[in-house]
Amino acid sequence: MSKIFQNKIALVTGASRGLGRAVAKNLAKNGAELILVSRTISALESLDDEIKKLESNSTIVPLDLEDNDSIDLLGGEIHKKWGKLDILVSCAGIVGDITPISHLDPKIWNKVINLNLNVNYRIIRSFEPLLKISEGADVVFVSDLKNKKLDPYWGAYNISKLGLEALIKTWEKEINLTNIKAHIFNPQDMNTHLRSSFMPGEINKNLKKYGCFFSGHAWRILLTLTYVCHMIAREYAMH
Repeated sequence: MSKIFQNKIALVTGASRGLGRAVAKNLAKNGAELILVSRTISALESLDDEIKKLESNSTIVPLDLEDNDSIDLLGGEIHKKWGKLDILVSCAGIVGDITPISHLDPKIWNKVINLNLNVNYRIIRSFEPLLKISEGADVVFVSDLKNKKLDPYWGAYNISKLGLEALIKTWEKEINLTNIKAHIFNPQDMNTHLRSSFMPGEINKNLKKYGCFFSGHAWRILLTLTYVCHMIAREYAMH
């Protein structure tokens, strides 16, 4: 019996931990061949080992996405080795400092805007040709419900995610007549490394109940993401 993502080439950014890692494992479990992107080599290597145990294949790419030109180089390498890209899940992101906008260090502002917004523009620019070669490609960008509320002190993060959603919705209209479907995935609070970095005193059990909201029509990818969210929630609820 063939698996749902059999013969699909899937790239996941932010794959070394948290949601990205969980999504990568679930895609592998369902037959996809993975391209795993993250800065953390050791975490990528351990994930690669886990994916091998699932009888799937993966290629690890230690890459700092803030080096925008390296994204173009990666696109070229993917074209040489696989000739296409079927699934792209963009999970990489940072929060930055939680502080009044007037107190925010310009370097932190630029870093948040670059990684959460500009990097995704470069991803679109570099990988759209590869996605068009696929018989049917799905691209999922992870956003955050928090930006809808515009909570104070989250200025750079809120603006970067609102900008990301505007970027994807605009691109979605531009590719409307192609084989590519773009989607925005908004998970609610999850107990991940990213969250613990800015809420270190939070108790895990407080996050055991949450849902997942998403827009778009790629039920296969979004079902995987939703499933992963619930698995993360259940895992931490047991702690």
